[in-house]
Amino acid sequence: MKAAPLLARPLAVAHLTALDVAPVPWVRLAARAGFDAVGLRMHPAVPGGVAYPMASGSAALHELRDALAGEGIAVHDVEFIPVVPALDPASFAPLFEAAASLGARCVNVSGDDPDEGRLAANLAALAELGRPFGLRIDLEFMRWRHVGSLVQAREMIARVGHPNLAVLVDALHLSRSGGTPEDIATMPPGWIGSAQLCDARAALPASDDDAIREARTDRLPPGDGALPLDALLRALPADVALSVEMPYPSLPADARLALAYGAARRVFDGLGVVSV
Repeated sequence: MKAAPLLARPLAVAHLTALDVAPVPWVRLAARAGFDAVGLRMHPAVPGGVAYPMASGSAALHELRDALAGEGIAVHDVEFIPVVPALDPASFAPLFEAAASLGARCVNVSGDDPDEGRLAANLAALAELGRPFGLRIDLEFMRWRHVGSLVQAREMIARVGHPNLAVLVDALHLSRSGGTPEDIATMPPGWIGSAQLCDARAALPASDDDAIREARTDRLPPGDGALPLDALLRALPADVALSVEMPYPSLPADARLALAYGAARRVFDGLGVVSV
């Protein structure tokens, strides 16, 4: 896959960066920091986890749409659906309807079912469900989940064979699962939907529990660690949407977002990358 020497695209920020902030103030803080788009956690990543569900046509959704319009900022992704054995894909139609009404482009999911046939069938069903809403399904790999690496995500995408299913590449998860930017360059065209950026220390987590803690609370700003972000950005196709995912609990949300945006811009500036 040919790398793009100049990347001109909007820059989004993932909701995990400040998950304690509800959607309307989240949109306002992200816009103030300079971001062009946001992710929204509308479904919990784990049972009982933080999420901000809202129904299409609800007062909460209308308030959020007004905030988006007022700030001139878009919704990039809605998350998060763990594709577990008991998943009922059809039950997510209301979520998809709400996401589409906000203008979201994709829904992020993970592969959490050891029965790969059932997992593939459920991913295909979600991809088909998302198609009329204009929502691509992005499969994110994490070393502690069943689909834990880029290789496994690629194999699952090939098995499902649905044009509305792609891979979400998180720079941290790529590193912690043994992947490299060179692996990104071998992906077939259209198979990578989005990429999330952060940085991390050189030392690998000793266990999956340590990897979970690092991913959720101990990432570093882009450019402040040891991840090969320059090589990753060069390897990503030009049409892949970029987002910063940088939970950094030692800072208040506004300072965290300002740090995330400024750090990403410095990395981009070093490569001649333009975010628009």
